[in-house]
Formats: sequence, C-alpha cells, structure tokens
Amino acid sequence: MKVNTQSVNFNADVKLITFLENRLDKLETFYDKVISSDVYLKVENTSSKENKVVEIKLNVPRNKYIVKKQCKSFEEAVDSACNSLERKLIKRKQKSRLQT
Repeated sequence: MKVNTQSVNFNADVKLITFLENRLDKLETFYDKVISSDVYLKVENTSSKENKVVEIKLNVPRNKYIVKKQCKSFEEAVDSACNSLERKLIKRKQKSRLQT
C-alpha cells in the first residue's frame, strides 16, 4: 500500500513515520484491496495536552474512509485511528461477501 504522509506545523521524525507505515500495513490483513492512504499529522496550538491530531484517508475501490483522532501522542492517535479503520474494513469485507 502506498502511504502519503504530511506533517503540519512540525517535522516528523523517521521513527514516527516508520511506526505509522508499519501500523497501516497491518490493515491489509483485514481487507486486501486497499489502494493507498493519505495521513495528515498536525500539532494544534491549544493549552490542552491532547493537541496531536492524526487524520487518515484510506482509499479502497469505490470508497474512501476518513478517520480523525486527537490524543496526547501521535502513536496513541495512530493506534486509535487504525483500530477504527480495522472495524470499518471488517464491515466492508462482510458486506461484500453477503452481496456475492
């Protein structure tokens, strides 16, 4: 799967990007027709500690899934977003099996 990563208001280090790519590659075990993903990493200027925002757009045939999570760290937000995407992909796979 092709992963496009953009970091807004900061420079993402290599460790974070490899963690993100590894976590997204695991999504292919749930639905193998994933085309690509666009990931936006943002740091919001707020006083709260939960200022790390991860937005993932997952492209699958005839559909797009968008998940946005805000947490204390990028790793936590990526995990949370990927868990949501896993549930969506499992639902999609079950629907496609029922239709055929």
